[in-house]
Amino acid sequence: MTALTAPQFQNEDKAREHLEAIRWPNGPVCPHCGSQRHYKLQGKAHRPGLLKCADCKKQYSVTVGTVFERSKIPLTKWLMATYLMCSSKKGFSAHQLHRALGVTYKTAWFMAHRIREAMRDTSSEQIGGEGTSDIVEADETYFGKTEGRGSGSHASQKQKVVALVERKGRVRTFHVPVVNQETLKPILTGQIAASARLMTDTASFYKEIGSDFVSHETVNHSIGEYTRGDVTTNTVEGFFGILKRGIGGIYQHVSKEHLNRYVSEFSFRYNNRTALDINDRQRTINALAGIEGKRLTYRRLDCAETDCA
Repeated sequence: MTALTAPQFQNEDKAREHLEAIRWPNGPVCPHCGSQRHYKLQGKAHRPGLLKCADCKKQYSVTVGTVFERSKIPLTKWLMATYLMCSSKKGFSAHQLHRALGVTYKTAWFMAHRIREAMRDTSSEQIGGEGTSDIVEADETYFGKTEGRGSGSHASQKQKVVALVERKGRVRTFHVPVVNQETLKPILTGQIAASARLMTDTASFYKEIGSDFVSHETVNHSIGEYTRGDVTTNTVEGFFGILKRGIGGIYQHVSKEHLNRYVSEFSFRYNNRTALDINDRQRTINALAGIEGKRLTYRRLDCAETDCA
């Protein structure tokens, strides 16, 4: 049996039971009032998996209050799409999903964005703190094409992404409008523990920010220096390498309105990578555990693409 022939990808009842076990490991919880008192609604008049809260009397199922809510797409396809996106290191395009799942391209595109929403990191815990690596590398990269010639066009026209990588640990990524001290300082001081050792290149906007940490060490790329002892930014640059190969090779074009979602997808897979002893199955479970409390309607996505009101 291969991974994609597992029961949850073939049978709707098994798919629902699988998702219930992930979302409700200790039994169903009403998404409306939080009560665990419930009873099942059965019979031809009710769809499988429908529950009714014994306290607030509202009906619900395992998809209510999640990114899957009100979807008419079979749950088996949702779970398979999540697995495919989680098990593909450089991403799985909407065209690939469209062909693999037998759904329209528009449906596949929307499914992928909902799954990326589930992958979005909502943790407020700082990186580089106690119990983790005390080294955090920070760097920025650019996406998109420039118009015209001239050195001044590079940074102003391209999309900017800043990444903070905990050595042998997690990554946090941010799509920012401009890269300077004003935009980076609240990100770095808010996301990185003050007890961390910050490592960057010699860009001037890191200089003053670095004083907020135990130490700020740099490598000078302009003279060919990429490592000095344990001082390096090779880890964060390695993450950017995976991100750029995925966006350039799999997705090929990403609009600025949705870049943050694609970056969140790559951050999720990095934070749940094999090097941290997380396999494809567990990575998929971790993604499905993030569906709760998040809604993403097609209109919201479409408005982001077309700037509609």
